Amino acid sequence: MAKKPERKNLGRGLSALLADVNLDEGVSPASNVGAPDSEVPIEKVHANPDQPRRTFVEGDLADLTASISEKGVIQPLIVRPDPAHPGEYQIVAGERRWRAAQRAQLHKIPVLVRDLSDTEVLELAIIENIQRADLNAVEEAMGYRQLMDRFGHTQEKLAEALGKSRSHIANLLRLLNLPDGVLDMLREGKISAGHARALVPAENPLALAQEVVKKGLSVRQTEALAKAEKGPVKKRVLKPAKDADTKAIEGDLSAHLGVKVTIDHKPDGSGEMRVKYTDLEQLDGLCRLLSQ
Repeated sequence: MAKKPERKNLGRGLSALLADVNLDEGVSPASNVGAPDSEVPIEKVHANPDQPRRTFVEGDLADLTASISEKGVIQPLIVRPDPAHPGEYQIVAGERRWRAAQRAQLHKIPVLVRDLSDTEVLELAIIENIQRADLNAVEEAMGYRQLMDRFGHTQEKLAEALGKSRSHIANLLRLLNLPDGVLDMLREGKISAGHARALVPAENPLALAQEVVKKGLSVRQTEALAKAEKGPVKKRVLKPAKDADTKAIEGDLSAHLGVKVTIDHKPDGSGEMRVKYTDLEQLDGLCRLLSQ
C-alpha cells in the first residue's frame, strides 16, 4: 500500500486541530473524532467575529440540522476561551455545526477546548472551511488578506503553510481589486473565479461583468472581451500645415506634368514627392515627359 503523504507543517495551531480532527475528505467523522473535553451549554458558545466564511448555504445547513436532530453532534467543535466573555467559548472550527445545533434546539454541544492565539484561530478557520466546504473565491481571498494585513504573513509563507501555490494565492488576492458589484456577482455564483480574474485588468470591469452574465460568455470569451476593451488606441498624428512655397511647387509640377503632385517636406530637408495618375494614358504621358 502506498504510504500516505505527510501533511505539511502548518504551525502549532493547525497541528493542535489536526490532532483531534482529521480534515481529509472522504473520512467518516465517526472514525476520527476525538473525545470531547466536555459538553457546554450552547448559549455559552459564540461565533468567531473574524470567521472568513460569511455565506452559509441554506440547503446544506438544513440537511445538517436534520442529521443533528436525529443523531446529535457527532464531531465536537473546536473552541477556545472567549477573550471577550470570561467563562464562555469562541468557535475555532465548527460554526456550521453550532448553527445547525441551534436550529435543532440542542441545549448542550460537545467541545474540544484549545488555548490558541488570534493568528492560529484565523489560520484554522480558513483551513477548516477550505477543506470541509469550500469558501467562495471572495471569502478565501479575504481570509488570506486578513492573515497578511493583520498578522504580517507573506504570500510565500501562506503558500508554504497552507499547501497552496503562490500563484493561487496571488490570483485570489487580485480579485479583491475588483469593484463590489463584481465581487457580489462572484459570491452569488453569477460569474466564476475564472471570469473574475479575466476582468481584473479591465477599465470598466462592472460593465463587462454585466455583459458576461447577460450573454452567458465563457471564461475565454471574457478574456477576449477584456482584451478588446484595453486594445491599443491609435493616436491621430496631426501633420503640420504645408507652407506656401511647398504648395506653389506642387501647383507648378501638377500643371507641367498634367497629373496631381503632392510633396511631403520634412524639417531635416528630406521628403517625398508623390505623383498620382488616373489611367494608363496619363502614365504614358508622364513617362514621356520624364524621359526627355
